[in-house]
Amino acid sequence: MPLPSTMKIHSAEFLKSAFNFSHYPAHAHPEVAFAGRSNVGKSSLINALAGRKKLAQTSNTPGRTRSINFFLINRRICFVDLPGYGYARVHTEIKKSWKVMVEQYLMERSNLRLVVVIMDIRRDPSEGDLNLMEWLDAHGIPFAVVLTKSDKLSKGEVRAREKRLRAAPGLPAGTIVIPFSAVTGEGKDKVWKVIQGYIG
Repeated sequence: MPLPSTMKIHSAEFLKSAFNFSHYPAHAHPEVAFAGRSNVGKSSLINALAGRKKLAQTSNTPGRTRSINFFLINRRICFVDLPGYGYARVHTEIKKSWKVMVEQYLMERSNLRLVVVIMDIRRDPSEGDLNLMEWLDAHGIPFAVVLTKSDKLSKGEVRAREKRLRAAPGLPAGTIVIPFSAVTGEGKDKVWKVIQGYIG
């Protein structure tokens, strides 16, 4: 039976912020985690998918998210907003604590079904982006790539950037790559279809 093109959103709510494993919500809902460099459009993607303008707080200050934030969608799916990486002005010790916290979540959270890796379509993948995808692949954690801010480019440029990413060294063959725009809604249905495919 084919999946619907998008998810009809009945409810979306903030659950809690967690700074270590003991703070995670005790539920059995399937979880979809969102990861990406600071200020890449992660909160805007979560808000667009949830059909809410301010579910996840957007900020012009990179590195603001320092906790793992949980959001319950339709009382059956949990979106998990991971701290952004790659912002140079964040103190080294904080970066280390984020790395430990995020890796523990990714490795030990049994109801994690998918990681959405988010990149700005106008930029080449950073070392952090490639390291994350290689790490996820090595640990057998499913992931898909969403290229944000596609409205900033022409259709031809979007296709070219998507092709360039697929050719990036270290990117596993067959990786799902979806251009997305929070402004136009491009790619929203495709992202939801991928999510639904993993959460069952």
